[in-house]
Amino acid sequence: MATASTFSAFNARCGDLRRSAGSGPRRPARPLPVRAAIASEVPVATTSPRPGPTVYSKLDKAHTLTPERMELINGMSAFAEERILPVLQPVEKLWQPQDLLPDPESPDFLDQVAELRARAANVPDDYFVVLVGDMITEEALPTYMAMLNTLDGVRDETGAADHPWGRWTRQWVAEENRHGDLLNKYCWLTGRVNMKAIEVTIQNLIGSGMNPKTENNPYLGFVYTSFQERATKYSHGNTARLAAQYGDATLSKVCGVIAADEGRHEIAYTRIVEEFFRLDPEGAMSAYADMMRKQITMPAHLMDDQQHGTRNTGRNLFADFSAVTEKLDVYDAEDYCKILEHLNSRWKIADRTVSGDAGADQEYVLRLPSRFRKLAEKSAAKRAKTKPKPVAFSWLSGREVMV
Repeated sequence: MATASTFSAFNARCGDLRRSAGSGPRRPARPLPVRAAIASEVPVATTSPRPGPTVYSKLDKAHTLTPERMELINGMSAFAEERILPVLQPVEKLWQPQDLLPDPESPDFLDQVAELRARAANVPDDYFVVLVGDMITEEALPTYMAMLNTLDGVRDETGAADHPWGRWTRQWVAEENRHGDLLNKYCWLTGRVNMKAIEVTIQNLIGSGMNPKTENNPYLGFVYTSFQERATKYSHGNTARLAAQYGDATLSKVCGVIAADEGRHEIAYTRIVEEFFRLDPEGAMSAYADMMRKQITMPAHLMDDQQHGTRNTGRNLFADFSAVTEKLDVYDAEDYCKILEHLNSRWKIADRTVSGDAGADQEYVLRLPSRFRKLAEKSAAKRAKTKPKPVAFSWLSGREVMV
């Protein structure tokens, strides 16, 4: 899942861009109709008083799906069965991590590992920062399953529910699980990274969770996943491109097959939102605009190795990972704009007939790509004047990368 996958969208180095996007003389953000607003916790940007997962506080809305829209969701089971589940592939037709790794049962296993390490020796450290960050994001899969199971009307109530939404969630997670497994084992075999520091980061990230601000609302939740799957496809696709440039064709294939999975999963989530637009165009338009006003929260924004700030005088690990990702053109603000343009086209936003608040929301999302692009250009010009600094990463056993 963005990543990458992952993975990634407006990164922490674009904080000024996010703030600027929220300013100006525009109509105040309007929440979706609230059925039962209750208190729920959201993460704050403060540091936890002790090592470990981030502490949560503040209040946010929850369960904002109206009874009428809950009824609509309840009537979509046949759609999910016929249009969403077929996106999944039979296990016997899917690649497995071992297909792309040295075979431990082979008599020349150690030779295969030696060849892998020889190729990896030509890959620069800043690439490994991005690859490891993508892998950590993929390894936080329990968080993403938990997120889907917060959504009203589509959650798996028992953990083994036979309805199509429950089967989709479990089987989507099962397919995604291969991504973290493959990247983790590949990184371990290279000998280029500090696996214990990475494992600490993974545990802290899963323990911290995430709040994508979807309010238990499947309209919001599936807009979020539509965006994230495309973002992770971009991220893994670009790490595949770079690996090929560095001469590691196997690593390029590793990243490429993951990117292909993300693209296939994106199809399912965008179909769901497309069906919302067909059945409830004004509700879908408001949900889309609502998520864009909030900004898409990156799944790994709470990553913490319990070392980075101390090593680097208070710097933030996710911010520095995101900066390296942007430096290598793996994922940046321009990609965020391209995703907005793609979703606007995919869901035929300009062709929709909506009125009232939904009409204002329509105008907002149509203007958003060009607006963000201008702000991104200003932010990039500002960053270009900032001299890069050496930053030590625990993932690299303390080796420094220019950020």
